Amino acid sequence: MLGESHDLLHEFPDLENKIATLRERNSEFSSLMDRYDDLDARVRSIEELGSPVADETIEDLKKERLQLKDALYSMLRA
Repeated sequence: MLGESHDLLHEFPDLENKIATLRERNSEFSSLMDRYDDLDARVRSIEELGSPVADETIEDLKKERLQLKDALYSMLRA
């Protein structure tokens, strides 16, 4: 769905406490999460505003967002 939120709390509601703890105590996690949140906001903005952008560009942004989410999830499950 276009413009759908993919923030970590929405994606992993059962890990809310661990997300908060890692965000506070782990600078690498916090940095990756900031990048993820920025990228998610950018993708949503492009989708919602219908900004002219090549299909490949939006797909590349979504792939990068997915890679960041995978890295964050790995850290959450460790």
